[in-house]
Amino acid sequence: MIICAGNSENFSFAQPMGVGLVETAMNLTRLCLFDKPEFLLFVGTAGSYGDAKLFDIIESKTASNIELAFLSNDAYTPLDNVVTTNITNEKDIVVNSSNYISTNAELTKNFLKFGVGIENMEFFAILKIAQEFGIPAGGVFCITNYTDENAHEDFIKNHEKAKELLEAHVIKRIKELTSV
Repeated sequence: MIICAGNSENFSFAQPMGVGLVETAMNLTRLCLFDKPEFLLFVGTAGSYGDAKLFDIIESKTASNIELAFLSNDAYTPLDNVVTTNITNEKDIVVNSSNYISTNAELTKNFLKFGVGIENMEFFAILKIAQEFGIPAGGVFCITNYTDENAHEDFIKNHEKAKELLEAHVIKRIKELTSV
């Protein structure tokens, strides 16, 4: 099953799950309880902490939930804040999820030291639910912005093109997989 956030981020081939960690967790849990999918592929946009370039397509099976306060040693969590469905041990770009969009480039570049390369609001919730239900899962992302003071404006400006690139990428990958 292919899923997406929804609202302004819809795809003809994907079922929307909600925006942010909470909506996504609630709706995906409901789906899995009543009609458990064989696999989950999340398709969405993301912001780059600096290494990934605008309109790069990134595939990942690893997500984190690290708040900015952690980077400045102003917070800690007793929870496991990294989840992966990657069983191949191939190196993944870690996708960080929060209900907030980062806008401080100086602070967010510190994510790169931990192997965290991009941010997307929903992916951590998706992988946690997938893990709980034993469902193989991954994500495909297109970079719309950097995590700086222009994050929102750049996201708005680049969103439509990113969705077009994502759609073309996913359709191409589906064709590759079904022709094998």
